[in-house]
Amino acid sequence: MTIKGFSRGAAGMRPAYVKALFAGTIFASAFLLFLVQPLIAKQILPWFGGSAAVWSICMVFFQVVLLAGYAYSDWITRRLGVRAQARLHVALLLASLVFLPIVTSVRWKPTGTEDPTLWILGLLVGTIGLPYFLLSTTGPLVQSWVARTPWGAQVYRYFSLSNLASLVSLLCYPLLIEPRSTLLHQAWGWSVAYAVFVLLCASTTLYMARNWTTATQAAPASAPAAAPAAKPRGTDYLLWLALPALGSWLLLAITNHITQNVASIPFLWVLPLSVYLLTFVLTFESDRWYRRRVFLPLAAAMLLLCAFGLQHRIGTNIKTALPIYVVGLFALCMFLHGEMARMRPAAAWLTRFYLMLSLGGAIGGVSVGLVAPHVLPAYYELGLGLVLCALVAAALWRRKRVGLAASLALAGCCAWFFVQQVKSDAVGIFRMERNFYGALLTTETRSGAKGAMRKLYHGSIKHGEQYLAPALRREPTTYYGPTSGIGRAIAAAPAGPRRVGLIGLGAGTLAVYGRPGDVYRFYEINPLVFELADREFSFLADSAARIERVLGDARLALERESPQRFDVLAVDAFSGDSIPVHLITAEAMDVYLRHMQPGGVIAFHVSNRYLALAPVVDKIARAKGLHAALVVDQPDKSTSLHETDWVLVSRDPQALVRDPIRGATSVLKPIPGQKPWTDDFNDLFSVLK
Repeated sequence: MTIKGFSRGAAGMRPAYVKALFAGTIFASAFLLFLVQPLIAKQILPWFGGSAAVWSICMVFFQVVLLAGYAYSDWITRRLGVRAQARLHVALLLASLVFLPIVTSVRWKPTGTEDPTLWILGLLVGTIGLPYFLLSTTGPLVQSWVARTPWGAQVYRYFSLSNLASLVSLLCYPLLIEPRSTLLHQAWGWSVAYAVFVLLCASTTLYMARNWTTATQAAPASAPAAAPAAKPRGTDYLLWLALPALGSWLLLAITNHITQNVASIPFLWVLPLSVYLLTFVLTFESDRWYRRRVFLPLAAAMLLLCAFGLQHRIGTNIKTALPIYVVGLFALCMFLHGEMARMRPAAAWLTRFYLMLSLGGAIGGVSVGLVAPHVLPAYYELGLGLVLCALVAAALWRRKRVGLAASLALAGCCAWFFVQQVKSDAVGIFRMERNFYGALLTTETRSGAKGAMRKLYHGSIKHGEQYLAPALRREPTTYYGPTSGIGRAIAAAPAGPRRVGLIGLGAGTLAVYGRPGDVYRFYEINPLVFELADREFSFLADSAARIERVLGDARLALERESPQRFDVLAVDAFSGDSIPVHLITAEAMDVYLRHMQPGGVIAFHVSNRYLALAPVVDKIARAKGLHAALVVDQPDKSTSLHETDWVLVSRDPQALVRDPIRGATSVLKPIPGQKPWTDDFNDLFSVLK
């Protein structure tokens, strides 16, 4: 039996098996595409500071290469015949095997003088460039081939399948893969899986070239038409661009809002991304999931509620903000992606449709991830995105008076709430600045009899505060009181001139302990923190010690420096959601020890509402033959001091029983089955409280 280009006998495979071949190729490519992103980024984090900046640069690379892959798919399907496509694609697949295994070479390790952005991009191109490019081409290219088959009317369900694979991959990495394997094993495992994918994709490509050199004209009688075969108009292209751009914009903006302004909970970014991918799965699986009469009113209501939350307490309280913004993202992305699915073109324009979709996603991601930090003083991209979402709705219903009026009214309401947010910030905040590393702001409040106090925040995390009264400016505050672990460690240091290293500056509070002859050496990756510590606070200027400053990642700087012979080294960088894991590994401990006096103390600030980091430090210390002690400080609530947990580590056990450390330590409780963290193996999920 022959169906216009499909011969069961000639093909040697039943239709169900052929469908499985296509589906398996698309699923494998999307799964590996999403899996390689955290895997490769985690490999290079210890080399480039472990900050959000590294992830941002990686995301830009992934989005640009994804766009290039979609452009390639569009080009070869329009310019080359099926057999020529097959020859070119199989040749590239075989060439990509040269990149395996995807283990970053030590030759890419920076010396500290390079431009990190260009160096990371070069590293990614040299390590995973061609494999990632080919994985990104698979979805649109194979779907263009599916359109030639008898079941071509169902081609867009394969896009839903690819997003389902991405969602599965996203959840598998932190839950199943990361806790059970080292980075080296992950890289080799991925490389083997990619080689299997090359075999699978090459088989699909050659099978397609052999059996469907021309598009089939037959389709099941019951299959609905996906779209009219007419050539897309200019407005279609604009909407294909605008709808995914706004979806990507809202994803990143809402992620920024809930992780920076609501709660600094590790892995909280997984929830918005999962919701975002789920909306793609539902809207492109079939038309039954997206119903305008359901999602238009829901999207409008959530649009107003999200905008209202920008300037009210409900927008920063985790119990109300998290459900509002997660449900809001779902409703708005269902609207954006549902309307995009309704506009999907005939198969002849499939690759162009995906190219515009990818370009829109890249524009939204770059706008929020790279442009916004340089042009907006705070996290205002969410308010702008909500206004733009209402305006794109107006563009969709521009020919319907009621729909146009309602959309413009929504845009006006969102704009008003956005303006109120900006005005509210201007009243409640003393200084507000933002750069690549995030938003920093200072506020001033009254503190009872002690008068005004200035505070420094990075997102929702307080990084220091200072009394403004001259007599109180040198009083230690927040996490650094005399009875805290670091306060006791400094007091227990030798009586002579001390050398103190501090990883993480904040407001510079620890400088108050400096005495004449002491040296306090601060390591800080964010230049804006140095600026605000000098301009808005006086801890550094008032200190009796000599202040030394090192700008850049502390671990890279310490690796390059000659031994500093510190009496005390404070590692204070673990309070937020973006934990610089490379500062709390066995290799990092080796770096610290090289800079310590024989009886010196390394103090790790492990106060964290969501992560149990004290056992991590203790496990590393035990593996290195070191001694560790936990100092839990619970000062009087009438003071400006906070409850803190510090783990003190030293080669010399006597260093941890000197006054005033003696009598203040607690027993460290291990986590059963935990392994020492290394640059090759670490697992935040296992230490979630």
